[in-house]
Amino acid sequence: MSKDTGKLKIYTAKRILTMDPGRPFATAIAINGDKIVSVGTLESLKPYMDRHPHEIDDSFQDNILMPGFIDSHTHMRFSGVYMMMYYVGPIESYGAKGGTNDPCLTRDDVLDRLRDIVSKQEDPNQPVLCWGYDPAKHDGHLDRDMLDKISDTTPIWVVCYAPHIIYTNSPMLKMIGVEEDTQEFGIGRYPDGRLNGWFVETSACTKAMAPLQDIISPAGSGEAAIRMHADACISGGVTATADMGWGFTSGLEAEWNDHEKVVNEPNFPLRVSLVPFAPSLEQQLGDKRWDYLEEKYSKATSRLTPHGVKWLGDGSYPAMTSMLNYPGYLDEDTGSKQDIPWEAMIDTMLPYWERGHRIHLHSNGDATTDMALDTLAGLLERKPRFDHRFTIEHYTISNPEQAYRLATLGGAASVNAYFAHYRPLLHSVHGYGPDRAEATARLGSLARAGVRFCIHADFNMVVVPMKPLEGAWIAVNRLAEDDKTVVAPGERISVEQALRAITIDSAWMIDREKDLGSLEAGKLADMAILAEDPLEVDPMNLRDIEVLGTISGGVVHKAKP
Repeated sequence: MSKDTGKLKIYTAKRILTMDPGRPFATAIAINGDKIVSVGTLESLKPYMDRHPHEIDDSFQDNILMPGFIDSHTHMRFSGVYMMMYYVGPIESYGAKGGTNDPCLTRDDVLDRLRDIVSKQEDPNQPVLCWGYDPAKHDGHLDRDMLDKISDTTPIWVVCYAPHIIYTNSPMLKMIGVEEDTQEFGIGRYPDGRLNGWFVETSACTKAMAPLQDIISPAGSGEAAIRMHADACISGGVTATADMGWGFTSGLEAEWNDHEKVVNEPNFPLRVSLVPFAPSLEQQLGDKRWDYLEEKYSKATSRLTPHGVKWLGDGSYPAMTSMLNYPGYLDEDTGSKQDIPWEAMIDTMLPYWERGHRIHLHSNGDATTDMALDTLAGLLERKPRFDHRFTIEHYTISNPEQAYRLATLGGAASVNAYFAHYRPLLHSVHGYGPDRAEATARLGSLARAGVRFCIHADFNMVVVPMKPLEGAWIAVNRLAEDDKTVVAPGERISVEQALRAITIDSAWMIDREKDLGSLEAGKLADMAILAEDPLEVDPMNLRDIEVLGTISGGVVHKAKP
């Protein structure tokens, strides 16, 4: 350390969990600017204190410090824009239009809310855009005729909580220019061939969204969404995220500009990795995408950086559009393979693979995971790579042998463990059946196979909160939503494994392990401030630990009450 550095800031704490297995615990941490100088005790820090001006801050002497939590799969800007629409979801929300943050617990509640919203419209031609429908929680889908009964004059547009399905009425179909003879992958029809108002998955949803962009995402909404989600991150102890859908809605450049303006602001509490959606890169930039990515990497900062590339393999777990192996769905098959034919995946990914990009493939169903593993094997045959970190995103429904095959191929898994609490009882009778619903998010199998994994929330695209300690609690205990039914007990993991999955292993998943994920000399000074020690409390109480705030680059951000 050079002698011309500024004054050291030294925080003391009741205990510091470093996530460095060699030196796991400490009681003091020295910071210079936004980086860690030393971690240990006031006594062990003495060589630095003797050589440099310093200030000791005992603000956290009764608290626990540990690495800031990292959620490696979020959609802050995208979902934040949705969250400012009218809300019809099954859990409490915030930021919604018209004060509609209270939950709708049944489909009738949703229809009643829509009637109320339409009745208050001053202009009957003004479209009503809503977000948050959950076809499993709300016991079935919406459709065109159902929405036409609410209004056959006001355009109505309702997107699922997991935005893989959009429902519309007849006036909205007219507004977005979709007619009975329109042909597009994912546009739904009744058995008689008439449009049913459904738009399922990427291609169809884009057709339902594109004509409404100025309404869905008005000027300034992207920046507002990022700021709103940053507040949620502080409350959850999150100091870094990866947005797994850059370019999906408003365009790569517009979304980059919003993030660049907000995330690089002094004292912004969050670091963001932007993962481009591959079809957006190709549609918006064609062969110029390689130069574009190189340019953005040249602009990367410790706060904002591009990372890898993402594809969708199937649909949504909560919306029940995952692709399943036998015996399939309990009722009708609603799985969707997305726009890229599975047999074309290897050739589609190969140009990125050959250039060394990290690949993330969204997979919710076990059939899709088979495809992901076959794709990874094919890429390795075409061009062997070490430390490729091919990551299966969500890894929701799987079997133990898939975990062993993923390990053999050197892949990784970013897992939505929250589903193992919030959805197993529901999906035992809706969609997937008890075998698959109970064994959702097989972290134990991944651990036994030696696969590196992390835990994410997919905030705020699915019906779960972004609370990493709750995600850890779920992974450790696997209690269903009734808080008494243990589901797939053999898939539980230890507290230490769960904490790694929201810190250092999550950092590794997005290529940030060199500066994030553990508290070590030379890394960035990002921390979560906790009221209790996750390694000391009863594992059943992990989710109840109060998050007091975060420290980002040495700057303290207190959680809002």
